[in-house]
Amino acid sequence: MFCPFCRHPDSRVVDSRTSDDGTAIRRRRQCPNCGRRFSTTETASLLVVKRSGVVEPFSREKIVAGVRKACQGRPVTESDLALLAQQVEETVRGAGISQVDANDIGLAILTPLRDLDEVAYMRFASVYRGFDSLADFEVAIAELRQVHSDRNETSTRSLD
Repeated sequence: MFCPFCRHPDSRVVDSRTSDDGTAIRRRRQCPNCGRRFSTTETASLLVVKRSGVVEPFSREKIVAGVRKACQGRPVTESDLALLAQQVEETVRGAGISQVDANDIGLAILTPLRDLDEVAYMRFASVYRGFDSLADFEVAIAELRQVHSDRNETSTRSLD
């Protein structure tokens, strides 16, 4: 790590802390040459492999932008979208791999989006899964009904 002041090729770590969301480490460093202090932020890189083969860095902003389109006109706030993007990133990082397929990110979006807003979920799923017919929508709606029925059974059991 070069000192940004005197360009000395070494520095000493004085303090390390995790960032607010735990995805980065902030290190306070001191140059042994000039004695000045500076901060660095370290993050584990997460790369997305798109269908075309292009590799690009993971971006929460792209998750939010894609899901925002499905949520147009729905009672979903920007903070809801930010939380969803954080959940997706945590899920993807939890896999422990540095490169993830764009398809896997889409799959990671579906469950938290379904929990957030079912209409937005159907919109996103119809594009993501490439629904071609009414039957595709019927299958997805049946799956949603099954999730509701499973939730109701679970909540009924917990009340007993």
